[in-house]
Amino acid sequence: MNEHIGKMEKNKTAQEGEDKAAEYLEKRGMEILARNWRYGHSEIDLIVRDGERIVFIEVKTRRTLKFGFPETAVKEGKKKAIFRASEEYIYKSGHKGEIRFDIIAVILEKKLELLHLKDAFFPTGY
Repeated sequence: MNEHIGKMEKNKTAQEGEDKAAEYLEKRGMEILARNWRYGHSEIDLIVRDGERIVFIEVKTRRTLKFGFPETAVKEGKKKAIFRASEEYIYKSGHKGEIRFDIIAVILEKKLELLHLKDAFFPTGY
C-alpha cells in the first residue's frame, strides 16, 4: 500500500471514530460545540458541553488491537497541545465554569467498542 492510500485509510478510520464518539455523546445529552477545533498546529477532536462543564475530548480509533489499545496513543506532547488549544477556546468563548479532559477510545474491529475515559488527563507544568 502506498503512503497516500495509507494516510487516506487512517483519516477515514479517524473520521469514523469521531463520528461514533459524537453520536455516543449526543445520546447521553451532551451538546457538540466543535469538531476538529484548531489553534495553531494543535487540534481538539471534540468540544462538548456536559451540563455547565466544557469537555475537551481526544478520540483515538483503531480497526484492530494489533498496535495496542487506542487510549495509550495519547502521549504527553498531544496532551500539551490540547491544553494550549483549550486555553484559547476558553478565552474566545468566555467560559468561566468547570472544564474536563476526556479520551474516547474506539475499536472498529468486528463490532464497535467504545470506552469513554472521563478526566483522563489534567494540565500539568506544560
